[in-house]
Amino acid sequence: MSHSTDISPQENESVSASKMPDTYLILFFVAVFAFALTYFVNPGSFEVIEQVTSSGDVRMVLDPNSFQLIEDAKAGLPIFASGGEMGFLNLPFEGMVSGSKWGASIGVFAFIIITGGAFGIIMSTGSINRGLMRLIAKSQTLEVLAVPVLFFAFSLGGAIFGMGEEVIPFVLIIVPIFLAMGYDSITSLLVTYVATQIGFACSWMNPFSVSVAQGIADLPILSGQEFRIALWFVFTLIGAGFTLMYAFKVKKDPSKSPTFKQDKQNRSEAISLDGIQLNTGDWLILLTLVSTIGWMIWGVTTQGYYLPEIASQFFTMGLVAAVIGLIFRLDGMTANGAVEAFRHGASQLLPAALVVAFAKGIVLMLGGDGPEQASVLNTILHYAAESLSGLSQTVAASFMFLFQSVFNFFVTSGSGQAALTMPIMAPLSDLLGVSRQVAVLAFQLGDGLTNILVPTSAALMGCLGAAKVDWGVWIRFIAKPMLVLFLLSILTMILAVVIGFH
Repeated sequence: MSHSTDISPQENESVSASKMPDTYLILFFVAVFAFALTYFVNPGSFEVIEQVTSSGDVRMVLDPNSFQLIEDAKAGLPIFASGGEMGFLNLPFEGMVSGSKWGASIGVFAFIIITGGAFGIIMSTGSINRGLMRLIAKSQTLEVLAVPVLFFAFSLGGAIFGMGEEVIPFVLIIVPIFLAMGYDSITSLLVTYVATQIGFACSWMNPFSVSVAQGIADLPILSGQEFRIALWFVFTLIGAGFTLMYAFKVKKDPSKSPTFKQDKQNRSEAISLDGIQLNTGDWLILLTLVSTIGWMIWGVTTQGYYLPEIASQFFTMGLVAAVIGLIFRLDGMTANGAVEAFRHGASQLLPAALVVAFAKGIVLMLGGDGPEQASVLNTILHYAAESLSGLSQTVAASFMFLFQSVFNFFVTSGSGQAALTMPIMAPLSDLLGVSRQVAVLAFQLGDGLTNILVPTSAALMGCLGAAKVDWGVWIRFIAKPMLVLFLLSILTMILAVVIGFH
């Protein structure tokens, strides 16, 4: 999700960002490359076999020894095809309407749009904003707790609903508060944006990343949550501990801050939040959000709810939030305003939904992602697996994480990256003997953590602009902490393989 702001990044940051090609341009060039591949790579197919998991469940997986090349297949796709066939220019439409309501692409497309609209209504009431600002005001009286409490709160936001661009207004609020408390702008970015991305990377229920990835990988939504919750707690604890140590170092000697000169000019801009109170409507909105999350967890774990039911649950949440907002006039909400909030929230996620459709179209150009149907993708998977076959499962899992990290530089959309990579990574994990849950974990960690440093992330550049921190200054500061996070992620991938995470 994202919300429009009037924040502009620093001039050199804008130049850096403008040099990076748009996600759709990247997808277009990937599509051209995929189109060319159909002329040079013969399609192939696998057989599928039943596999009984340790829990007794039966699922269908690739038989890695059954690959067959289709030698006499017609080389290359046409530029344009009629009669519902696939051609290069048919990519957007065919990608969008493929699949069913149970998965990619039309089901995921609808799920993202409806969920985005529901959260748009929730955010438009202002209750979540006031709740977080009230938390900030309370923490202000206990400076030692302010940093870890806020870090855990924003990390939880990233884990639950993929908080990203929404954090930009809070950077504006927290920077002057932390400056008044003796901290610096870097500390403000750590407790807000960095915290959300750690939560995003280790989420067990984020509907915009892990749920989409698990759906594409044909895994039960919210499965493996025990491991991910523990991972979230450990990574968040490490992040909060590092931030606290850094904050105290700057408080003791402000000259040690990379933003010392800039902060010195703004240190007098304190914000008073003493007058902020939560009214009955705000508490009801927060209760609605918590109740919906509980309802979703119950439905997925005990009733087998999937994309259609979860989307309907979030839509219900949006309706209830709109009624509460109208009754209590939260932020002056009107009936038309509630509809506009839904439309705005949905429109903010439309680019991510379209990425899912375009990515699916690329997969269809390669012949589809079905193992039993002849496709270029199956041939690529076969030879990729052969190239990694000499590696141990732990090394293969580590390379999966590194691949996702590099790929995120080009496609920073969580749901978009899931749609583009998981159709490849999920069956590849079958061929390598690595569980699909490990493949999803590689996607999560690679996607979420690199958002902390890549200049192609709109959320990062917006937060840096709000804090008035140059991207060059930020990258020099965050490089060493990011190296630690990457090493911890590789250790996590190895641990997941060793314990048989599935």
